[in-house]
Amino acid sequence: MQQKLNFAEQNPEVTRALGELGQIAEKSLGSSLFSLIHNRTSQINGCAFCLDLDVKKARMRGERELRLYHIAVWRESNLFTDKERAALEFAEAVTKITPEGVPNDVLKRVREHFSDKEIADLTFAISLVNVWNRMNVVFHTPPGAMDKMFGLDKSGL
Repeated sequence: MQQKLNFAEQNPEVTRALGELGQIAEKSLGSSLFSLIHNRTSQINGCAFCLDLDVKKARMRGERELRLYHIAVWRESNLFTDKERAALEFAEAVTKITPEGVPNDVLKRVREHFSDKEIADLTFAISLVNVWNRMNVVFHTPPGAMDKMFGLDKSGL
């Protein structure tokens, strides 16, 4: 499918600002946890560009390949900690938000592993990934289109 519009070229200031917010969000959660929620959110939203980008970033940072394969089936996998599982469940609930919001039982599980500040950081990060997903899905950004810009051409993937 051909890219419909390059939003980064049309508004580089907003794109740059979103990138900076992403760096802040990643720093607040840590690269590994940010990558897990980034991948799961991108899977749910069908964002091939974002999934491709973050898998390459995760591999370059040393994330185990099998864990990346298991993100889609995290409930059945034993490769994730209870804290990571709570974050993945929360990412799903925030991404598939209903009129009732995040279910109380999901919020209870996330509170067992995260402080209020960390929950706010997690919510912000998930919301930001959803913004990126929507931009790239709407305009059909092809996977790998920005690898060189992000230094991902060195990932070997």
